[in-house]
Amino acid sequence: MSEATASSGLTLWFQRLIASIFLGGQVIVHLLSGKVNRRNTLEQMAAVGPESLLIALTTAAFVGMVFTIQVAREFITLGAGTAVGGVLALALTRELAPVLTAVVLAGRVGSAFAAEIGTMRVTEQIDALYMLKTDPIDYLVTPRVIACCTMLPILTILSLATGLAGGFLIATSLYNISPSVFLNSARNFLGLWDLFSSAIKAFFFGALVAIIGSSWGLTTTGGAKGVGQSTTTAVVTALLGIFVFNFFLSWVMFQGLGGVVLGSP
Repeated sequence: MSEATASSGLTLWFQRLIASIFLGGQVIVHLLSGKVNRRNTLEQMAAVGPESLLIALTTAAFVGMVFTIQVAREFITLGAGTAVGGVLALALTRELAPVLTAVVLAGRVGSAFAAEIGTMRVTEQIDALYMLKTDPIDYLVTPRVIACCTMLPILTILSLATGLAGGFLIATSLYNISPSVFLNSARNFLGLWDLFSSAIKAFFFGALVAIIGSSWGLTTTGGAKGVGQSTTTAVVTALLGIFVFNFFLSWVMFQGLGGVVLGSP
């Protein structure tokens, strides 16, 4: 019985995943046709950006400090203390800032999307939108996708700066690394492509979180219990998608294009 239940759950998950892919295509079509609800978009941008700022910056600050603690001692022992700032800057810019900010967004915003739209589905509010000749994609999904794709890159850049500030504080106060050495190392290691790649990753992660959260909400069944299950599964799926997409984006950006842009041999 448990094997049958697990198989049924996996099949349902794949069906909902395919539905989210189709939903993403529909969002692109609607965006190209200019169908955007501006009021809802501004409301979602406020929910995704300013209301997520504190937790995103707090996470980035402590990640930067912990990373510096783990790296600085070993680098100083190896005589490479001057590279601490650059290594922290690269790690935050290329991976830690976009991924961890997206994880925070998936937990806070993606779950809210799934819960809110899922509740609308089981209480037949989605059907009411159709009766009013209002497309749920235009009214509910597209504003959320635009909000996440717009605000997550901004949150990522702010998280990057905060993480560097946290690492700078630890490096200079605990490990006596000169502030000028730390900052020069970060400046020498980083290139424009690294900053662009961070924003590009955040853009795709934002779209992923919004589409998965919205799709799982739209496909919710089973009343209050179904809303809870959809919320949990949407967050888990979004986190999985972030890590998988991060691998492929990193491979494309830094195994091929990244080297060309930065002028590496």
